[in-house]
Amino acid sequence: MRSSNPVLNSLTNSGGKARRGAMQQGYQDPYAGYGAPAVSNERPMTVDDVVTKTGITLAVIVAFAVVTFGISIINPGAALLLGAVGAIGGLITVLVATFGKKMDSAPVTLIYAGFEGLFVGAISILFTGWSIGNSDAGVMIIQAIMGTLGVFLGMLFVYKTGAVKVTPKFTRILTACMVGVLVLVVGNLLLSLFTGMSPLRDGGPLAIVFSLVCIGLAAMSFLQDFDVADRMIRAGAPAKAAWGIALGLAVTLVWLYTEILRLLSYFQNR
Repeated sequence: MRSSNPVLNSLTNSGGKARRGAMQQGYQDPYAGYGAPAVSNERPMTVDDVVTKTGITLAVIVAFAVVTFGISIINPGAALLLGAVGAIGGLITVLVATFGKKMDSAPVTLIYAGFEGLFVGAISILFTGWSIGNSDAGVMIIQAIMGTLGVFLGMLFVYKTGAVKVTPKFTRILTACMVGVLVLVVGNLLLSLFTGMSPLRDGGPLAIVFSLVCIGLAAMSFLQDFDVADRMIRAGAPAKAAWGIALGLAVTLVWLYTEILRLLSYFQNR
């Protein structure tokens, strides 16, 4: 089962290579059909491992976000710089994790969390207008956090109840939609650079619809994230793989929080 989340997709792919290597040596793989490591000296991953590693990752993001938020309040000009550093650093870290086969590395996951903390803290300042004295900025941030948490828990409930099944067809459709969104984002960026127009991010009706679509895709992505974690646990993946799961979940959570906060900012500016 492939995932539209590049980090989790690479995590399962690397497990599949380990499984195939073991089978070539005559080992009878009890988890054939799923790409989790079949041979490892490390204890198997558990739900507690995933919860713990994800909690640590989110704690680092929050800590760096709070520090960035405080710095940006004192020096508003620092928000743009810190946000840019966080966005670029986070992207590079994800690329290293995905293509450098470092998905189960604790240092890589925590470095990503640090960069994303810079990014989250900066956009929380910029999107809410805190630096220009918006009295509702704090309320918007709380609403975005509660919205993100609500969507996360809601999709976890949907997954656990089996209301929506994660099938290969579901994965293909979701991946196609996310590629389409990425193309639109790049196109909107180029349009903004050359014409100054940004219809997908200017707060208009089209921008609101686009943000709602992104929020919906982020929510659906949680189902895949949960499914990958569930399959890897049942397949006996090593405990260190929980860091890769935590990284994948953090990517989705940050994306969801960003889109919810952006959407709230559109209504705030009306």
